[in-house]
Amino acid sequence: MDSFKVESVRIKTTREKAFRYISDPKNLPQWTHAFKEVLNGKAIMATQAGAVEVGLRVRGTASEGTIDWHMTFPDGNVATAYSRLVRESAEYCIYSFILMAPPVPLEQLEGALNQQAHILRDELTKLNAVLSEA
Repeated sequence: MDSFKVESVRIKTTREKAFRYISDPKNLPQWTHAFKEVLNGKAIMATQAGAVEVGLRVRGTASEGTIDWHMTFPDGNVATAYSRLVRESAEYCIYSFILMAPPVPLEQLEGALNQQAHILRDELTKLNAVLSEA
């Protein structure tokens, strides 16, 4: 059983431009399904159980192209999402995202991870459209 999924997308923009956009948390509502509002280190996330406020910290390193998202939930649990931008050419970059398994019981793990991977693929498609048109 998988404990992670890796999704990626080729984006028609420079790595630098993509990094500036993706690493800015205020842009999350424009290309993700879960983040509905982001302000001052907090975010409102939509879940199947309803909306929840989380602490949100972004650690990005432009020189390496890494962008890590740290989300602190009301119960104190911290989830981290890992991503990286790689220059492919002067006009294109590749954005890869490692989706870790959510904290759910083992019997639900594979279904939950596959569902999240499907959502992530949709989000990366939307991100590609946003950055390729800009």
